[in-house]
Amino acid sequence: ETLKKKMTDKYCPRGEIKKLEIELWNLNVKGNDVASCTQREIKKLEIELWNLRVKGNDVATYTQRFQELALMCSKFLTDETEKVDKYISRLPDNIHGNVMSARPKTFDETIELANDLMDQKLRTYAERQNENKRKADDSLRNNRQQPHKKQNIARVYNAGPGEKKAYTGDLPLCTKCNYHHTGQCA
Repeated sequence: ETLKKKMTDKYCPRGEIKKLEIELWNLNVKGNDVASCTQREIKKLEIELWNLRVKGNDVATYTQRFQELALMCSKFLTDETEKVDKYISRLPDNIHGNVMSARPKTFDETIELANDLMDQKLRTYAERQNENKRKADDSLRNNRQQPHKKQNIARVYNAGPGEKKAYTGDLPLCTKCNYHHTGQCA
C-alpha cells in the first residue's frame, strides 16, 4: 500500500491531480462524465485519445494526457485491460516490446514500468554519449601526435637524394663499376 502511494505521488503528484480537475472544469465537463460536452468536443477528445503518442522520450507528458483523456472518454476504455493495451500501443518502439513482454496487469504497473524503462534507456544513452566523447577526445590526442611524426618523415624525404659529396678517400675509381676500390672488378 505504501509503495503504491509513493508511486502515485511520484508519477501523479497531488498538485497534478488538482490541475487535471481544473482542466476538466475548463473543458466545460461538469461532474464525472462528458454529458455536458457537445458532440463535436467529444469527437475531438476521442480522436486525440486514439492518435495520442509519446513525443520524443517524454513518457510523463504522454501519461498525464492519456489519463486526462481516459477520464473524459471512459466509455471507450471500459476496463483496465483495454486501458493498459491502449496505453502500451502508443509507447515508443525502444520500450514498447519490453513493456508488452512484462504483461503488466494494472494501469499503475504499466505506467511505472514505462517510466522506469524510459529512465533506464535515457541513462544508458547518456553513458554511451559520454563514452563516445571520451573515445573522441582520446583519438584527438593521438591525432595531434601523428602530424609531428609525419612532418619528420617529410623532412627525410625532402633531404633524400640531394647532391652527392665528392669522394675524399685514397682508392682509385674503377671505370668498369664506377666505385673506388683496388684490384680487379668482380
